[in-house]
Amino acid sequence: MNNLPNCPKCNSGYTYEGEGMFVCPECGNEWTLDLESEHREPERIVRDANGNILKDGDSVILIKDLKVKGSPSPLKIGTKVKNIRLVEGDHNIDCKIDGFGAMSLKSEFVKKS
Repeated sequence: MNNLPNCPKCNSGYTYEGEGMFVCPECGNEWTLDLESEHREPERIVRDANGNILKDGDSVILIKDLKVKGSPSPLKIGTKVKNIRLVEGDHNIDCKIDGFGAMSLKSEFVKKS
């Protein structure tokens, strides 16, 4: 009985093993069965305005005045933000700024301090 997995591309049951890989004779697809990499989340790389890689817990400095919706005054250039948290989305930095509270920032407007 064939205990090999079906082809992930065409779902054919006629797969065979060759040279450490699985091969589908119907569509020509070749793949490895690496379950660990299938379930691994892709690593998120966030860079600041200068191209430095940011990570959770870093401190950054604003490189531009940023208008804040609902606030009469903007965030000023040079404002230091401590203990950032990286998140998915357009505004990829979550943080708390003294005097403003919780904020979401774009990494293109900060530099690593």
